[in-house]
Amino acid sequence: MLQSDDLLASVLAFDPPKEPIEPVTSATIEAADRSMRFWTSAHAGSLEPGSDAHKREVCRMFRETFNPYRPSVIAWPKLGPEEARRVTSLPIWDIAVHTEGRARLRFAAYARTIADPEIRGAIMLNAWEEHRHKEVLAKLVEAYAIPLAPEPTFEAPRDPEWVYLITGFSECIDSFFAFGLFELARRSGFFPKELVETFEPVVQEECRHILLFANWLAWHRASLPWWRRFQFEARVAAVWFAIARERIGLARGIGGGVKNKQADSNFTANSASAVTEGNIEIRDLLTLSLEENDRRFSGYDARLVRPTTVPALARIALFVTRPWARRKPRANIQPEG
Repeated sequence: MLQSDDLLASVLAFDPPKEPIEPVTSATIEAADRSMRFWTSAHAGSLEPGSDAHKREVCRMFRETFNPYRPSVIAWPKLGPEEARRVTSLPIWDIAVHTEGRARLRFAAYARTIADPEIRGAIMLNAWEEHRHKEVLAKLVEAYAIPLAPEPTFEAPRDPEWVYLITGFSECIDSFFAFGLFELARRSGFFPKELVETFEPVVQEECRHILLFANWLAWHRASLPWWRRFQFEARVAAVWFAIARERIGLARGIGGGVKNKQADSNFTANSASAVTEGNIEIRDLLTLSLEENDRRFSGYDARLVRPTTVPALARIALFVTRPWARRKPRANIQPEG
């Protein structure tokens, strides 16, 4: 069985698809940033999940939207005392750093099991980008002297597909809310403008990651023979059950003590309250997350599959709770200008 050191070595040895152009200028950075956000396939006709065309174009999308500069180009802004207090007090840094560290190794472990070279290359690039995210976050916490809890030891998975599914679906959940929280922080002025600009490409890369996962899932499902499809759908259901059980356990405060800080039981609610003045209704956060989810995916070819489960659940929650929506002043989440 592969060890974690072997998995990390495979991530670090991976060659990303684009080399930065020297010298790096604001124009080249802006061009790469735009190409990361907007992509349309030249393929004529539909991109049917399970088809060679769908697989080819999904992997091409992921390669061609790779950004070799941002978030590699980082100029950490100097924070004033109040800005530093707000940033360092957020209950997210342990979770974020540890999550990215696990994701890079889990993706690398699954990629090693894939025979198809295009899919394997795309998932290894995903692992490489997760490693870059971890490095970015590590540099941020170092720059602002943010204390972190010790990172748990990673054990190489016995079942790489299982942990890939767990991580992929978890990223779909977390990214949906992260889109809304990040925009909420931007509108409220919680983060300095320079820090928003630094993290914006990291957030957009997460959008690309879950777009890749959703299309891999659709392609993989359609590629399976019918008798294996039933087995796979049972596994997907078990993954959702495992994720729900884990998050319900966190919500009940299982574990307690210092370790519970790594998995704040009210992470989303606490983060939303932390980045804006006053309390924010969950309906407002769901609405903003839906808007941001649609905006971030809008630049990619409409024929590609989008993650649908979490947005659908959010829309159902908004519909069901509409009659009981409280009439009270809303938090400041309106667009600027």
